[in-house]
Formats: sequence, C-alpha cells, structure tokens
Amino acid sequence: MATLAVGRGSRERLFYTGVAIAMFATVFLGFARSFFLRPWFPDLPAPTEPVFFVHGVVFTAWLVLLVVQPALVAVRRTDLHRKLGWLGAGLAVAMVALGIVGALTAARRPTGFVGIPIPPLQFLIVPLFDMVLFATFVALAIARRRDTQSHKRWMLLASVNLLAAGIARWPFAMMAGGPPVYFGLEDLFIVALAAWDFRSRGRLHPATLWGGLAIIVSQPLRLVLSGTTAWLAFAGWAVGLLG
Repeated sequence: MATLAVGRGSRERLFYTGVAIAMFATVFLGFARSFFLRPWFPDLPAPTEPVFFVHGVVFTAWLVLLVVQPALVAVRRTDLHRKLGWLGAGLAVAMVALGIVGALTAARRPTGFVGIPIPPLQFLIVPLFDMVLFATFVALAIARRRDTQSHKRWMLLASVNLLAAGIARWPFAMMAGGPPVYFGLEDLFIVALAAWDFRSRGRLHPATLWGGLAIIVSQPLRLVLSGTTAWLAFAGWAVGLLG
C-alpha cells in the first residue's frame, strides 16, 4: 500500500509539473515576439508603456513558481514550498494590480490591445474578468492551503484562467477565429484536469467542478456583455480613471 501511495504521488506531481510547463509554453509562444524574444522582432508592434514590462516579469515569475512548487514537494522540500507559497501570494496581489492597470492602459490607446482586432472597450471585459476570477481562485487556494488537493487545483485553475491572453497572440491563422478559439484552447487545460480527476479519484474534485465551470460559463457571458450599453459605459468610466 505504501508503494502504491508513493507511485500515485509521483504521478500526481508529474501531472501538475507537466501542466505547468505546458502553460508556460503556451504563454511563451503567445508573447515570444512582443516580450520574451523582443530583440529578435524589433518591427513587430508591442506595448511601449513601462507597466507592461513589469507586468511581463511578474507574470513570468508566477508561471516559473507554478513549475517549481511541485518539484520542491518531489524532493521533500516542503518547508521551502511553504515559504515560496507566501511569495506566490504577494505575486498574486501584484498580478491583479498590474493586470487591471495594464488592461485599462491598453483599452485607453486609440489602437487598443496590441494584436487584438476587437474594439478596446469591448475587449476590456476579457482581462478584467480574468483578474476577478484569478483573485477569487487564489484566495480560495490560500484559504484551503491545508487541504492539499483543493489547494493545488485552485492554484492551477487560477493560472489556466489567464491563458487566453497568450493564446490570442499565437502566430497562427486559426487565431483569426477570435475569442471562441482562444477560450476553446484554454478550456483544454480544464479538460486535462478533469481527466486527471477521473483517473486518480474516479470523479471530479469539487474545485475542478466549480472552478472549471466558473471559467467556462464566464467565457460566453463576457462576449454577451461586452457589447452592451451598460458594459461600454462602465468600461469608458474605468478607462477614464487613469486620467
């Protein structure tokens, strides 16, 4: 039985590490030309405001931490894992602040969001919803930090929720399909987590069920609300807060 438990634990760490690496690769591909490999693509349009450089560094640190944390558990450094967890909480707060400021900054530009051919006030609903769900999921992960299975799922879902921004900027013709394509590819990570649940538990974990459902339901809801008079009025007001 002990051997079986160890084997299951190793497979679980491999799953979470593999998904974290896949998420990093997803974001890297989307932002390679405008951030990670910017010197090699000097002619490609990219944000010039300093907030986006800081935003990129902090979000990259979050993804790196997502890869490192299960590796620390694998080598039995749970003490360091817990200490870095509080660093992650601080990064999450910074991410929400930078995400909101960055979204409002992009929406205020006459040209809107770089690489996104959607009216900026309409598209603003996507990153703002991302920040609301991200903050909620991270808060739940912190609240359930002593429940390992809930904690790791909420953290994973918080990160999955952010992937559409990177996917939207993939250099493929299929991206012309717009938000339904971005969201559909993002949801594949939720499908992977659900498949892991069924394999390892025989049923969906409540965090996977409710967190995944919140992300999936929010996606068409954003599209429905984005063109409404109420949303456009709110978006215009929010953008005006930057002066």
